[in-house]
Amino acid sequence: MTAATGRGGIALHPAGPLEAAVVAALQQACFPDDPWDEASIATLACPPGGFAVLALNGEEPIGFALARVAAEDAEILAIGVLPSGRRAGAGRRLVDAVSTGARRLGATALFLEVAEDNEAARSLYKACGFFSVGRRPGYYKRRDGRVAALVLRHDLSAG
Repeated sequence: MTAATGRGGIALHPAGPLEAAVVAALQQACFPDDPWDEASIATLACPPGGFAVLALNGEEPIGFALARVAAEDAEILAIGVLPSGRRAGAGRRLVDAVSTGARRLGATALFLEVAEDNEAARSLYKACGFFSVGRRPGYYKRRDGRVAALVLRHDLSAG
């Protein structure tokens, strides 16, 4: 994938192990209750099955997606956009980039988990064609306890 600029001046750029520190910082900012370390992100972003995408506003990283493909199934492991970059199309573009990348690697289905209380993300995923296939109670850590995850699926073979 090459950098591509779209709506709102948001550019997408492939990210690999060399950008793991940037992805880790974004992940920490978006999900402070359950951060991942740079080494884990570097490992997960490695081909052949793993890949990551950065969303940039000018030179400023504002979002990321981390995904992996195994046979015909793909999974968005983590995706986030900084609060200052939300509602500008970056999340949608990241989901679309992961879908395209997963298809290229042979996936026919894309899965993800989303916190049950994350209405904005759930709305985005529904608009992108995801539907619920399961629920994991107590999956996400919160400072005040835990919240369930909804397991969502998107059929990549249809488009």
